[in-house]
Amino acid sequence: MKKWLQIILEALVAVFLVFILTKTNRFASFDYMVRDGLYQIPRGIDSRIKIIGIDERTLEELGPIQTWSRQQYADLIEVLNSNEDSKPAIIAFDIVFSGHVDEGDIAFADAALESKNVVVVSNLVYEERKVKNEQGLMVAPVESVVYPYEELGEAAAVGYSNVAQDSDGIVRRILPSEVVDGEEQYMFSHLIYKKYCEINNIAEKDIPTDKYGRSLINYSGKPGDYEYISFVDVLNGRVDSRAFKGSIILVGAYAPGMQDSFAVPNNKSRQMYGVEVHANILQSYIQGRFSVNGNPLLFGLVLGLIAGLMHILFRKCKVWQSFIILVLGIGAEVFFCVWLNNHGTAINLVYMPLVCVVSYVYALAYNYLFEKRKRKKVIKAFKKYVAPQVVDEIAKKGDFTIKLGGENRDIAVLFVDIRGFTTMSEALEPEQVVAILNEYLNLTTQAIFKNSGTLDKFVGDATMAVFNSPFDLDDYEFKAVCAAKDIVDGGNALEKELLEKYGRSVGFGVGVHCGPAVVGNVGCEFRMDFTAIGDTVNTSARLEANAKKGQVLISDTLYERLKGRIEVNEIGVIPLKGKSNGVFVYEVTDIIRDSKPVERKEDGKK
Repeated sequence: MKKWLQIILEALVAVFLVFILTKTNRFASFDYMVRDGLYQIPRGIDSRIKIIGIDERTLEELGPIQTWSRQQYADLIEVLNSNEDSKPAIIAFDIVFSGHVDEGDIAFADAALESKNVVVVSNLVYEERKVKNEQGLMVAPVESVVYPYEELGEAAAVGYSNVAQDSDGIVRRILPSEVVDGEEQYMFSHLIYKKYCEINNIAEKDIPTDKYGRSLINYSGKPGDYEYISFVDVLNGRVDSRAFKGSIILVGAYAPGMQDSFAVPNNKSRQMYGVEVHANILQSYIQGRFSVNGNPLLFGLVLGLIAGLMHILFRKCKVWQSFIILVLGIGAEVFFCVWLNNHGTAINLVYMPLVCVVSYVYALAYNYLFEKRKRKKVIKAFKKYVAPQVVDEIAKKGDFTIKLGGENRDIAVLFVDIRGFTTMSEALEPEQVVAILNEYLNLTTQAIFKNSGTLDKFVGDATMAVFNSPFDLDDYEFKAVCAAKDIVDGGNALEKELLEKYGRSVGFGVGVHCGPAVVGNVGCEFRMDFTAIGDTVNTSARLEANAKKGQVLISDTLYERLKGRIEVNEIGVIPLKGKSNGVFVYEVTDIIRDSKPVERKEDGKK
């Protein structure tokens, strides 16, 4: 498969994953958590909204709320309205006043009627089973309604107090209105907002709702943020009534034991009293800050295409560039989603970043493995041109800086050449010559590598190898002679094979010498060769030139280092081209393979 086609298919997988995850909201709990952290950032509470709480101190002074006469609430209204110039705009009770208690019921209803700005709550009871409505949507119908007692219901505005809890138990959405027995009823906070607009002669803001008629709450304050005054303090005149001028007063439970608290998205560690939840909903109405879930098909496709494009960039760009693209992409998505939410449309946040992170890690791993595989191929190919030891050491160290220059090292140098190659090449076809040459080079290379030598170069039908270069090699002189003997022994078997195939035989002459040489890169900046130069190399080449077919000639210097470990025949002093004095030469006849190197006192070598 072509690389570009593979990348396109991978990008399409990313598009599909974002689309299907956004559509199904597969990890809803995780998405809720992230959305809560970004969408529900406290924005400051509206000082016009005040809470009069029935707190623990109130319960201590007045007793359990179930024992109260509703005269207490009538008295509260009278205190709040005692000064005509500082009356609150609305007094709303988040308490279900169902059934009659005592004569205080009428007093409370009369006070509400006279005030003309009181709102109380009812409670909707839904059936457990869901049915299809006229739009074909599955909804839970209202089974019954718990209304306030009749006199109060006629004297005050009534709105239901129900809030919806998501699957994780957190209150994030409301149903602003509900049809009950063919009549539209409004939610408590919604009704307060409508009365507030009516009193102040301002137009109501349009509130977005989804196909189920629900809206998402954008909380303004955390638990405890809204100004709260104890019910008993207001009732006993400990608070100046002028503090409530023009305010919207919410009266409700503000004590843990009253079982009117809910989990909210902007503070998972602390629950919020129901009266505070309604305060937040009311502020959302006043500021027009509700939102609804956007079309998952549309946004899933858009975000999926962005994720697919980012994957293509990950596969094409460098690691640091991909990381910047990842951060910028996720940052842009977060900014865009928050902006949309503030303008009425909420969408799932986590799926595009999640897929992009996986895509980034995949591209990182793939590119790493691809580069590693490509590097291995390059190294493998490089070994065919350069000594494998050199390539392996460079790859291990990770240092591919190659410079001209060399160092002095004591090395052993081996030269081997085919005897009669020129005559043979004249008598055979070029293809046959190349085939024979490759067989020979394969033999010499294997023998050199077997004995840890470094293949320096091929020169026509000659092979040059060095031992103890470029890296230290124990017992390198002995290993050089072992390689030479392996070449000659292998040549005997090869000779029979070539004779059967081509009617021609070949033999090898080998020369080995040891001593100091300059080892390093020789050439120019754009073309260089790692090799050894010096008299030691030249002497070895001259020994090979004098070796007959099947002979391994070594110098007296090498013999002295290996005495007792090899068997030789004395050849004697022979003149070598380029040298003023002759060199005493030995022919190696056998090697004692299991012999150990002997330390020489004069130089400490083995």
